[in-house]
Amino acid sequence: MKIFIQIASYRDPELIKTIKSAIENAKKPKNLIFAIARQFNPDDKFDDLSEYDNDKRFRILNIPYLESKGACWARHLVQQLYEGEEYTLQIDSHMRFAQNWDEEMIKMIKQLQKKGYKKPLLTGYVSSFDPDNEPQGRVQEPWRMAFDRFIPEGAVFFLPETIPGWQNLTEPVTARFYSAHYCFTLGQFSKEVQHDPDYYFHGEEISIAARAYTWGYDLFHPHKTLIWHEYTRKGRTKQWDDDKKWVERNNYCHKKNRALFGMDNEEPMDHGIFGFGPERTLRDYEKYSGLLFSKRAIQQETIDKKYPPNTYNYSSEEEWMESFASIFKHCIDIGYSQVPEEDYDFWAVAFHDENDNTIYRKDADPNEIRNMKNDPDGYCKVWREFQTTSKPKYWVVWPYSKSKGWAERITGNL
Repeated sequence: MKIFIQIASYRDPELIKTIKSAIENAKKPKNLIFAIARQFNPDDKFDDLSEYDNDKRFRILNIPYLESKGACWARHLVQQLYEGEEYTLQIDSHMRFAQNWDEEMIKMIKQLQKKGYKKPLLTGYVSSFDPDNEPQGRVQEPWRMAFDRFIPEGAVFFLPETIPGWQNLTEPVTARFYSAHYCFTLGQFSKEVQHDPDYYFHGEEISIAARAYTWGYDLFHPHKTLIWHEYTRKGRTKQWDDDKKWVERNNYCHKKNRALFGMDNEEPMDHGIFGFGPERTLRDYEKYSGLLFSKRAIQQETIDKKYPPNTYNYSSEEEWMESFASIFKHCIDIGYSQVPEEDYDFWAVAFHDENDNTIYRKDADPNEIRNMKNDPDGYCKVWREFQTTSKPKYWVVWPYSKSKGWAERITGNL
């Protein structure tokens, strides 16, 4: 049983360590096939894969880093190297593996197939590790993905959290969402659900989740930790650091994602093979996951992190749609230089619609301001969350100082 391992790597010093961890910890390393998009700068030296030039297990695309068009573009290229292997594993280039990970993942797939799931897919924001503290820095609890928010551009963001009661579980748990840094499933997934090379970064995971579901794949989070991911990527160059066109690519990605999900009256597009599959519909995925894309809305079961599928006991489609709440959650980033005073009485924080009407206002008090100005990231993060039936157009932060009165209004479009 061969495993087609997909890795899109961008100037990553962890790439070789990831490969070696996969091989050294596999039960059957001879059955591993590595397909790698190595986006490299020859001056880096640290991701030279020449030692694998004569290893038949490796299919390597060596791509000069300035030719890269982003993560999804690279993942699409990798998928074209698929040659009919029974299973596929998509990972990032900064991962670590548990002993016999390959055998354990295959066992989980077969276990789920015996329960009637024809095409199980294991995925998730897997537990973290620290490259500077190996292996002690590995988190041992398995994680799942929880809904966080719709971002203004339309994509869905998620948060990782420990799977409740994981110590007593004997099988994977159902999942609503998909992680691009960990996916283990049947090899045919590489052909059926291909990454859209026009996507850039955000929007990738929710689009693949829905598309996989419509192709008949059932999503699960593993109940035990078999692989670890490094989330900070500290000290490493990102693709958008080098790509002068990344903003253009990113904006088009968001536009295409909104069109795919029918959001914000975005003009429809022909998505071709990167659209939804023939087994289920987008509405089926919405009923399963508890998301309603056209309204950027969410059901209470999803907020409460109950395992999917969400219950459907409504007498009509209209009643079902009324069960959703449109929750807007956003972080306003304010640089320290924009708020230099030390005696702020409050900051007026408000969100407005396209007609300049105030949708929501909640001011920041001195305690919140003090905490924000001590943030280790070096800028103030003004988080607000509220229910709304209309999408905000822009935000306003208007600081008031005891000594100087009203400062200049700070605004930003959404």
